[in-house]
Amino acid sequence: MGDKVVVEVKDLLKVYGDGHQIHALDGVTFTVRAGEFVAVMGPSGSGKSTLLNMLGALDKPTSGQVIINGQDMARLRDVDSFRAKTVGFVFQLHNLIPTLSSVENVEVPMQGQGLAASQRRKRAEELLKLVGLGDRLHHVPSQLSGGQRQKVAIARALANQPAILLADEPTGNLDSQSGDEVMRLLEDLHSQLGMTIFVVTHDMSIARRTHRVLVMKDGRIVREDIVGKPFEEDLKMFKQSGLGRALLGENGVAADSLDGLLASGDQAALRQVLARVSG
Repeated sequence: MGDKVVVEVKDLLKVYGDGHQIHALDGVTFTVRAGEFVAVMGPSGSGKSTLLNMLGALDKPTSGQVIINGQDMARLRDVDSFRAKTVGFVFQLHNLIPTLSSVENVEVPMQGQGLAASQRRKRAEELLKLVGLGDRLHHVPSQLSGGQRQKVAIARALANQPAILLADEPTGNLDSQSGDEVMRLLEDLHSQLGMTIFVVTHDMSIARRTHRVLVMKDGRIVREDIVGKPFEEDLKMFKQSGLGRALLGENGVAADSLDGLLASGDQAALRQVLARVSG
């Protein structure tokens, strides 16, 4: 993760309605640095999708500031150009053009960006190979599974090498296996390319696969969690459970020694402890 601030949100307010006003966002403030993998969680109506729309310049705030890659959204002269070059979107519904093949769908955002047709085709093919669809280049959406369609949408979102990837419930329309594949792809993009990624989700199991979770309620960020490594998180929960404490005691594993191992992050030693307890 770098030191560069990619997203800066200051006292963001979004009010809908004239008579009975609804505060979709109410004083939201946070920053995100380059290379962070962030989840935004909350119940329906908490403001998480509205926040994502603000980050992508799809909507304007009532007041407050949104600064992306050093650009104040309120002062943008060419919003379409900003979106094309700076932000990649992935939606719950993939929004692919049904009559176009996978490679043609990925080429769409590159139109008007100064690339020759051959360059667009080459990049689209490379991106589809990156997401594991090198053998589906010429399939139209109806010939693809739900998970494959979402992977095409992710490739399309990466077409113009965006500074930030915004994913709104990217697994919400998928079965568990396809959803897991999409999340693994996002994890790979983060770890291999160092991408800054925002994922809006209502699913805690999805949020735990990111590194930082902003929890929203009634238009506000009410909590922020830093997510540890899933294996270590599971061990912590195991240690805190009644069964976990009993098994640790039976196998001569002191709770404070486990705490020391968790603090050190010694994966091999932690797995040995788990093997002793489960054996």
